[in-house]
Amino acid sequence: MIKGADSLYRRPLTLEDMEALALGAWILGTGGGGDPYHKLLNMRELYKLGQSVTLIDPMELEDDALVAVLSNMGAPLVGQERLADPAFAVKPVRIMEKFLNRRFDAVMALEIGGGNGVHPMMVGAITGYPVVDADTMGRAYPEAQMTSVAVAGLRCYPLALADIRDNEVIIPRAASWRWMERISRKACTEVGSIAATCKAPRSGREVKDHTIHYTTTKAIELGRAVLKSRKEHQDPVKAIVKSCRGKFLFDGKVVDVERRATEGFLRGKAEIQGLNSDAANHFTVHFQNEFSVGFKDNKPVVMTPDLICIVDSVSGDGIGTDVIRYGQRVSVLAIPGPEIFRTPAGLQAVGPRAFGFDLDYHSIFDEA
Repeated sequence: MIKGADSLYRRPLTLEDMEALALGAWILGTGGGGDPYHKLLNMRELYKLGQSVTLIDPMELEDDALVAVLSNMGAPLVGQERLADPAFAVKPVRIMEKFLNRRFDAVMALEIGGGNGVHPMMVGAITGYPVVDADTMGRAYPEAQMTSVAVAGLRCYPLALADIRDNEVIIPRAASWRWMERISRKACTEVGSIAATCKAPRSGREVKDHTIHYTTTKAIELGRAVLKSRKEHQDPVKAIVKSCRGKFLFDGKVVDVERRATEGFLRGKAEIQGLNSDAANHFTVHFQNEFSVGFKDNKPVVMTPDLICIVDSVSGDGIGTDVIRYGQRVSVLAIPGPEIFRTPAGLQAVGPRAFGFDLDYHSIFDEA
């Protein structure tokens, strides 16, 4: 699939690829990562100006290559109030290069989910750096220690952070991933709960050994599958399940949402009523930027690190925790998470207890 005749590596990504990427990444974002729409608008403008992006195979990186790991940080709800600016996305890259006294060889996404899956594309289009077909989550997660490189015990520093004003922050060292999360989250909150970041740079060897490969391709292929189903008047929800080897969990109408922005996160829960109006046919999903645990009739049925994806039942569009609202007709889906997060160290970082739930992880995909 990766090396075939239609390989994405044999040509620059097209604008059609970007459209599919935005759609697929929004679904894989499990409600977070930021709505990709504003960043997609920027990519349309950049392509009109003749700029483009080249995607590269992570396995073709030289061991000593230097790769920038990029994302926006903060509460998705706040991100909706500010248009994404490509120059804003580039700032932390230049700050980090100045700090290291070395240029990067490539850029990649911290997380493939949501707008953060498109984020490095803006940087690549402006700087000319290729984008690595990999990320460190395989979805979106809200905290710094919730990555494959953190689970592997790689170094968490330095970190560069910038806002839309003239504020720049470098964290040259931190005691641990959790300390890096606390310090950078505090800085992010102080500048308005949204900031562009360049995380701890990774070597080509680290990218090959400890990141989640081919997730950009996965998002593009998922987006293509949904777009194809719409064009052929087929069910996009079924297309998502088939493309990602997922499971359909629930179908209903959103009847209540509790949501609050606090400490740089968006926290809350959504209540979904089954369409047959049976009071016992009810689904509750909790979130911290992303959907974390889902209960059907008060029984936990799906939980992180499996992906909980809530999509529009008609269009298949992803629905974010910042915009889910009363009256929406939605479908709840589960998609298998990366294996690294099913290990003991992975579950410690992203299992249900990491989100405050006294539950032992049980995957719906382990059921017969």
